[in-house]
Amino acid sequence: MSESNSSYAAFVGIDWADQKHDVCLIEGERHELCELRHTPEAIDAWARDLEDRFGGRPVAVCLEQSRGPLMHALMKYSCLALFPVNPKQLSRFREALGPSGAKDDPRDAWLLAELLRHHHPRLRPWKPDDGPTRRIRLLAESRRQLVDDRTRTGNRLKALLKEYFPLALTLCGSRVYTESFLRLLARWPSLNALRRARPQTVEHVLFAGRKRPENAAEQVAAIRQAVPLVKDPMLIEARGLAAKALVAQLRALNGAIAEHDQRLEKAMREHPRADVFRSLPGAGEAIAPRLLAAMGSQTDRYESAAAVQQYSGIAPVTRQSGNSRTVRRRRACPRFLRQTFHEFAQHSIGSSRWARALYRLQRQRGKKHHTAIRSLAYKWIRIIYRCWQTNTRYNEPQHLDNLRRKNAPLLAYLDP
Repeated sequence: MSESNSSYAAFVGIDWADQKHDVCLIEGERHELCELRHTPEAIDAWARDLEDRFGGRPVAVCLEQSRGPLMHALMKYSCLALFPVNPKQLSRFREALGPSGAKDDPRDAWLLAELLRHHHPRLRPWKPDDGPTRRIRLLAESRRQLVDDRTRTGNRLKALLKEYFPLALTLCGSRVYTESFLRLLARWPSLNALRRARPQTVEHVLFAGRKRPENAAEQVAAIRQAVPLVKDPMLIEARGLAAKALVAQLRALNGAIAEHDQRLEKAMREHPRADVFRSLPGAGEAIAPRLLAAMGSQTDRYESAAAVQQYSGIAPVTRQSGNSRTVRRRRACPRFLRQTFHEFAQHSIGSSRWARALYRLQRQRGKKHHTAIRSLAYKWIRIIYRCWQTNTRYNEPQHLDNLRRKNAPLLAYLDP
């Protein structure tokens, strides 16, 4: 074993699957192949065996994911140094050693072990954030998934109502997720059922929890004059039952999202760096935890702001060969991370003068909307990185003063 490899007792590559994993262990010049069942008992016995076999010395483990059941299962063993790699890295390494394109699971496990043995100084070992930060990250990711589920379910409900009960969409407008509208649709899933209800009851249910418009009584009275889209009783019955099922799903998702919001608010109150991200204009209660989780608790994780820009996918990719030079959007990146910075930059336009000016400048130069947003996110990452490193709240007037001292071009686009 070379001097650079002496810190690890062995190198392990794991090609993971749903039921079993192919494992290759390299110790010196000896290679061992085996299969590991994906059960808590089998994984625990395998990890304990490695710890006993090598006397507690660290064992480097390479696998193709940074999340997922196998990664989470291996996190608890202190003797394992985990090196997650991008699947594209393994694919390129496979093509470099075997251009024929042949592929099987045991060979991929061996390739992962070889990649780790020869190139582990270039790979980034996985280091977990502290408990409070991991809690916020997991809650923020789970919340976003629930919001996406609610959006899909809401779109299904809208499409369903357009088939047999379009008046309901007129009543709710864009508020298809509100509890008052869902309660109304659960009680009266069709126009005929809604017509039979007392106008005072409909008005109370429809506008519960929000300010009644001046023409509320007229809106409710218009229900009785509404022309039904369809009169087929079988269609109305089937679609009504489906609508009630979707309403139940949306109400459950609303409750789950509200619970996540409460947990996130509590976690942010207890986190020592939460104020840094709450001070960012436009972050809000949903985006601030995501930004905190994106940066993490380890200030040495990223060497510079450029590393964050590249890893998140905000920085573009430049390809140059001879006289040919192209710049395109980076696609090989964590999508949730890229989405976090992109959404924050878009929200900041309404709360930050210089962000709004930079967006106007980019649009004036002919950039499309999302290209201008990525440019803004690129600038924001530099600011966020500095605040994160120094644990300092963002100061908008101070940043504007810095722009004036530099005579930045976007000053001409500032609001008066």
